[in-house]
Amino acid sequence: MDFDAYQDLALRTKNTDLDPKLSQAVTALGLAGEAGETADYIKKVVGHDHPLDRDHVAKEIGDVLWYCASLCDEYGLSMQEVAEWNIEKLKKRYPEGFSSTASIKRSDVR
Repeated sequence: MDFDAYQDLALRTKNTDLDPKLSQAVTALGLAGEAGETADYIKKVVGHDHPLDRDHVAKEIGDVLWYCASLCDEYGLSMQEVAEWNIEKLKKRYPEGFSSTASIKRSDVR
C-alpha cells in the first residue's frame, strides 16, 4: 500500500463535522498526543525496563500515522508527496547518508 492509498482509507474514519479551524487544531493536538504516547511507551521500555511489545509500538506508530494522514488532508496535501519531498530534503542534507560529521557541518536544508 502506498501513502495515498493509506490516506484515502484512513480518512474514512475522520470526523468531518468539525469547523475547519477546529478540525486543524484537533488534528494537530491529536498528532502531538499520539507522538507523546509513543515516546512515553518507549521511555518505559528503555528507562524503566518494561518488556518491549512490538505490537504495542506498532499500534502507537499507526495512531501517529493516522494523524499525519489527517493533518495532510487538513492542508490539501498528499502523504505520498510529503514523503517524497522529505526524502529529497534528506538526500540534499545527507547526500552520502547520515554521519555525525555531516550532521555537525550541514547547512540547514528545508
